[in-house]
Amino acid sequence: MRTRLIRPTLKLLSFLPLWATHWLGALVGLAAYLFPTRMRHVTGINLAICYPTRHEKWRRRIARISLMETGKSLIEAPHLWRVPAHRISSLVKMTTGQALMDEAIARNQGVILAAPHLGCWELCGLYVATKYPITSLYRRSRQPALEAIMHAGREHTGARLVPTEVRGIKSLVKALDKGHCVGILPDQVPNPGNGVYAPFFGIDAYTMMLATRLASKRRTPVIFTYAQRLRGGAGYHVHYRPATTDVYDPDPVVAAAAVNLGVENMVRECPEQYAWSYKRFKDRPPGEPRFY
Repeated sequence: MRTRLIRPTLKLLSFLPLWATHWLGALVGLAAYLFPTRMRHVTGINLAICYPTRHEKWRRRIARISLMETGKSLIEAPHLWRVPAHRISSLVKMTTGQALMDEAIARNQGVILAAPHLGCWELCGLYVATKYPITSLYRRSRQPALEAIMHAGREHTGARLVPTEVRGIKSLVKALDKGHCVGILPDQVPNPGNGVYAPFFGIDAYTMMLATRLASKRRTPVIFTYAQRLRGGAGYHVHYRPATTDVYDPDPVVAAAAVNLGVENMVRECPEQYAWSYKRFKDRPPGEPRFY
């Protein structure tokens, strides 16, 4: 029954205007905050350990807004998967650091674009694909009906999606060899054996090594990005930020810490739009207690 409902539900949502998807998504997120949901529980834990010195009232406010923004992420995606490429570009009302991307592409070294769970990460890949060739890594959905829709939607502006498998990694290397962009979620918890523990908000977090391994071969530019939602469904503000040179350090922990610092700096700019309900600290170093 759930599988049969996925396609018509997503199709219906895709025809809503952006402001309506944000309004509806905010309601969904507000419900997740008002009731004792797992998302609210995880959000509260993450904010408490990442912002231990902030007042509880501030953390509650960020938790509420963050869950409302997460609701927007869920509801706006079908709309963005359907919008034509020229409309995707028109939704971006302003950019910060665009010259950084243009200069990196012009050097023909390729670009590793790191888009964390901040703002509308769906838009980042769709928008960049309207300007530059990009190959993005993704995890397959557990729902076959959703997988086909998601895959087609994320590729409809020109991006190429590859799975988090050996052949997918090889595709990223080939894309960089051509001077193209590759898209990665830098704050996604990697599978066992594919990461190291590095500080994120001062707490050891299991962090992927893929981005830094790809970057270290040719000192490929690593650029962080996020699409900040504007009020009232008015569109998005896309930000680009350069990584520090520590991402090329031969010590994997130092390099991973540089990735986490890049994500952390952007989250501190816009903490209310970070997906605090994601279990970023689910894997703990040996001997340390679990947070969730």
